Amino acid sequence: MSVNPDQFLRSLFDAAVAAADPGLSIPSVLPERPAGRVLVVGGGKASARMAQAVESCWGPCEGLVIVPHGSVLPTQGIEIVEGAHPVPDAAGSAAASRMLDMVSNVQEGDLVLCLISGGGSSLMAAPGAGLSLADKQAVNAALLASGAPISDMNVVRKHLSSIKGGRLAAAAYPAKVITLTISDVPGDDMSIIASGPTVPDPSSAKDARDIIERYQLDLPKAVQDFIISEAAETPDPGHPVFTDAQSFMVAAPQASLLAAAKVAKDHGITPILLGDALEGEAAELGKAMAGIAASCLRHGHPVKGPAVLISGGETTVTVRDKAGAGGRNTEFLLSFALNAPEGISAIACDTDGIDGKSDAAGGIWTPDIAKAAAALDGKAFLAGHDSYNFFGPAGGLVITGPTHTNVNDFRAVFIP
Repeated sequence: MSVNPDQFLRSLFDAAVAAADPGLSIPSVLPERPAGRVLVVGGGKASARMAQAVESCWGPCEGLVIVPHGSVLPTQGIEIVEGAHPVPDAAGSAAASRMLDMVSNVQEGDLVLCLISGGGSSLMAAPGAGLSLADKQAVNAALLASGAPISDMNVVRKHLSSIKGGRLAAAAYPAKVITLTISDVPGDDMSIIASGPTVPDPSSAKDARDIIERYQLDLPKAVQDFIISEAAETPDPGHPVFTDAQSFMVAAPQASLLAAAKVAKDHGITPILLGDALEGEAAELGKAMAGIAASCLRHGHPVKGPAVLISGGETTVTVRDKAGAGGRNTEFLLSFALNAPEGISAIACDTDGIDGKSDAAGGIWTPDIAKAAAALDGKAFLAGHDSYNFFGPAGGLVITGPTHTNVNDFRAVFIP
């Protein structure tokens, strides 16, 4: 069997992204438009496409959603505002404050429809009372460099916010709240996705303080004072707004992995799904995945080729010194490339089309790219967290632009 590894792996990624398109899933879960006032709010990398899908069913709506810069899509009535990710900016923060004001003015009998997806934590940055945007920016930067998993990062963010941890829903009371969510976190926990602005928060301010201490985060004095105050606690899960609130998961990582597996089967290649919740240091996971691929190639265990190992989840990159360019997917892939045997190919991309702060979704590694990169010192690039500049000259970057969805990272390793 002759398979072009580059085309094959890209087709798997394309299938994974297409399966997460909110335009396909939202119409099946959206109820009929109520007769009263409807307000649509939200934020995240998929929120513009989600807003389009809502208006395709309901027609023009009043509302506001916040998306990353460069991710605006045309809508009929919902206002789309751009903000920064992964560190918030003034535009996103101002829009989040406007959103809070909007939901605070709804009444009983109104409906607030919330469109939530990954990236919402930084896009909907409304600092707690007494905190500044600069304080929130410092917290986000420290968390991103710490190597903390997304679950821990968002516990801290929730307890420093006026909008996260169920506070957006509480502000909308007594209106009814319906949330449509696209998951980008391991386990699909709605209280973690975008820091759960419309669902009960199971964590406490003490949990946030413990995480800050565990990762030895150096935070501004105002943040240290706020996190020990009563204002840091999120709304009680027994708040009446949560009694009648409804939440629907409209896209999740597992469905995207299954879509990619179907493409592999159609090619006559055995797919092995390793799970949608793989976490840890990107470089360590890359090395481990290379070891599994070597066992497959040499011993036929856990699967004999032709096969493809498919996985999702969100790794982390702990930066201790100044870093180069790249993201967790290209860092994973570079570590994989340094440890995998010849002939193995792989792709690692973020389904939102943006790996870290770069313009690439991630990267791809094939025998042809290995030849093009032969003269580069991969170990030095990995040590400097400069994976983008390793794959760029070798032609190994995958550039899609914003995909308007986000179900976390996608990885596939092809065993010939």
